[in-house]
Amino acid sequence: MISPRWAPEWWSRTDVTVRDLPFGVLCLAASFLPASHGTQLGGLPNRSFDMLALAAIALECLPLAVRRRWPVVCLALVSVGFAIDQIRGYHTFAGTALPIALLSLGAHLERHRRTAAILFSLAYVPLAVVLSRIGSGEPPSGFVTFYLAMVLAWGTGAWLRSTRVADAERRSRIAEDTRTAERTRIASELHDVVTHHVTAMVVQAEAARYLTAAPDRLDQTLTAVTDTGRRAITDLRHLLDLLNPDHGTEARTPSVGRLLTLVEQTRRAGQPVEFTEEGTPAESTGSADLVAYRVVQEALTNALKYAHGSRTSVQVRHAEREITVEVSTDGSGSRAGSPGGSGRGLAGLRERVDVLGGDFSAGGQKAGGFVVRARIPAGSPS
Repeated sequence: MISPRWAPEWWSRTDVTVRDLPFGVLCLAASFLPASHGTQLGGLPNRSFDMLALAAIALECLPLAVRRRWPVVCLALVSVGFAIDQIRGYHTFAGTALPIALLSLGAHLERHRRTAAILFSLAYVPLAVVLSRIGSGEPPSGFVTFYLAMVLAWGTGAWLRSTRVADAERRSRIAEDTRTAERTRIASELHDVVTHHVTAMVVQAEAARYLTAAPDRLDQTLTAVTDTGRRAITDLRHLLDLLNPDHGTEARTPSVGRLLTLVEQTRRAGQPVEFTEEGTPAESTGSADLVAYRVVQEALTNALKYAHGSRTSVQVRHAEREITVEVSTDGSGSRAGSPGGSGRGLAGLRERVDVLGGDFSAGGQKAGGFVVRARIPAGSPS
């Protein structure tokens, strides 16, 4: 037995023919009610039901079951039944199936729409001629009015179809924009993770060349390269969590509490870094902690690239509603051995901070060097 809770879902999964069949059966049953009257095209007297009347009613009502799957077949059969109904003078309630079939044709026919409209318009002419010949008494204006009413039914269906197509295109655009935004976000995350860790490893490996005479320091440097590689793998696993929520159970975003580890990694790469953290992080920071982490990560990466060995200062302040980050480098170091950059990192950081409604700036200082500042509102789930 189907639970009432699941009945709507089960009904929506059934074939459209099954869903449309009850409507045709209902129209068929209504045609046999004593007080039911249908469309009367002309003034022919009403005729009592006979076997031909039953056939006409069946032709008009039952094809409604395929009005969405085969709209042309539906309209063709309904039209034959309607013609018998009018010529014989039955004038049953089943005649109302004609505008329904026309509306369905306009709404669900995908190809050869113009051809179908012309053919069914031409098919109306013989019916009008036959009714005039057998003395229906309908003036030409009446036949034209009836035709225009049927055109209105077709036009209503065509309007429904265009609305449905436009809505589908809109949803497709939204889905594509969402996918593009997600790809951009993941690319930005990948840039931050790979650029920082690989830069640190390159700098550490370059330094190891000159430590062959000092085995202890060489061992420390190679250990730092290994640790950096392991942290890169861990951060890449976080990115895999973004692509596949079932990939792992670790926390998905690095917290501000990991900033000290980030600073220590940069120090091992030969960059003198002073780190200051003030205030207490809010209970709910939303995405602010991740953005703050990325700001410090990108700024330290740039310091390693463009001012290797220069004194660098990292200041993080936690307030009730925001996190403030400032990373400055005095620019007195050397760029030897530093890989080049694409400039995407700072632009990506500006976009992230802007999304959260914060402020971001990056530029040179009067006394030399470079400074990155960010004010990041806390609590936004974006």
